[in-house]
Amino acid sequence: MNALFEAALETQNYFQQNEWRFCIIGGLAVARWGQPRATQDVDISLLTGFGNEREYVDSIFSEFAQRIGDARDFALESRVVLARASNGVALDIALAAFPYEERVISRATAYRYSPDVSLLTASAEDLVVLKSFAGREQDWVDVDGIVVRCPELDWNYVDENLSELCELQEDYSAAERLRSIRELHDV
Repeated sequence: MNALFEAALETQNYFQQNEWRFCIIGGLAVARWGQPRATQDVDISLLTGFGNEREYVDSIFSEFAQRIGDARDFALESRVVLARASNGVALDIALAAFPYEERVISRATAYRYSPDVSLLTASAEDLVVLKSFAGREQDWVDVDGIVVRCPELDWNYVDENLSELCELQEDYSAAERLRSIRELHDV
């Protein structure tokens, strides 16, 4: 089995055993909806809410190795847990708490990558929103791939949620760039 899938399954199984709400949001999710690409880590959104983060972080580090020396403090400050699966693959676990993050996790569905690998991944629409909002160049490549492979996206959902996030930052450049990608592909 591929090391990334092995790490994702290990993490998913641990989260499910703890009855935690989560979904995979990074390159592995993009492989489901967009153009498959190389990735070296597993990106996960874990719903912790506000105020319970320490319990989740401590539990994660009781099972998974820390990637940096002050990983616990870093996680509590940045809301990102930098851990390693037992096979050494990097895990980036975002501590989710906002209503939109909860929606992403609620809308996630399982996808069978192979007979032995079924992972809970974010929806195509939510990946477009998350990747557009993050706005790195690789994110825009991912968005383009999703738009091409998933022409039936719920654009009302995408526009509404991306606008909400842009409003929080008072920066609408992500929505504008997404609009130009949609125009390019006539969707």
